[in-house]
Amino acid sequence: MKLIENQTFDHERALYNITDTTVKGCTFAGPADGESVLKETRNIVIDGCSFSLRYPIWHAKKYELKNSALDDKTRAALWYSDDGLIENTDINGVKALRECVGTVIRGCRIDSPEFGWKTDRTRISDTSITSEYIFLDAKNIEIDRLDFKGKYSFQYVENLTIRNSVLDTKDAFWHAKNVTVTDSVVKGEYLAWFSEGLTLIRCRISGTQPLCYCKGLRLIDCEMTGCDLSFEYSDVEADVRGHIDSVKNPRSGLITADSIGEIIRGDAVTECSGRIVLRE
Repeated sequence: MKLIENQTFDHERALYNITDTTVKGCTFAGPADGESVLKETRNIVIDGCSFSLRYPIWHAKKYELKNSALDDKTRAALWYSDDGLIENTDINGVKALRECVGTVIRGCRIDSPEFGWKTDRTRISDTSITSEYIFLDAKNIEIDRLDFKGKYSFQYVENLTIRNSVLDTKDAFWHAKNVTVTDSVVKGEYLAWFSEGLTLIRCRISGTQPLCYCKGLRLIDCEMTGCDLSFEYSDVEADVRGHIDSVKNPRSGLITADSIGEIIRGDAVTECSGRIVLRE
């Protein structure tokens, strides 16, 4: 591996098309305000660098980005880049990750609206993310130990697993397909409307009007707090431990809980035959 160390770059395409190179302790900032400093790279390691320029890592193949910092001027940092490892790095620019394939993210702190759109095969662990829209229209995502804050999360995703995480969100999983969430906290309004094949296992769920218009919905040993008007027009098999504030017009399936404040039937726009059973 070639080495580029302790230098400052600010002109456009400063390290364009470099290959088999370690870039260490470098700064990408300055008056020239150049874009695309590491575009079209192959087999590079970026270690201990700081970024304050737009579009720095595009069309990269087989890269590592670690122990680094990308500030809020680093717009659209990683696009169209494949087989990447991002580790122990702070990312703060908007639209940070888009249309990337095979990205591993570990031990990072990310604040980026519109993060992860249209990505494929992303794996995340031990990371905190704040994002207005996270992983819109993405697929094949594995998440473990994520601390997430933001609205409109995981909409239109396919093939997603989440474990041991805290999701402080709203309108999560809308139109999502084949999602499994295990041993996690899910807080927020209007959870998972129009989803297909959503499974929640040992989760703590809170927020108004959750899990409506769902197909193939399963809850296994979950808790629901502050959840009113739940399951409207959903095909659902739910085993809930504790209380549900209210359940309204489940379309089909079986809902079992220890207690339910109100069961609402009637005024439905379609036939609703879902069964509701109180555990003795």
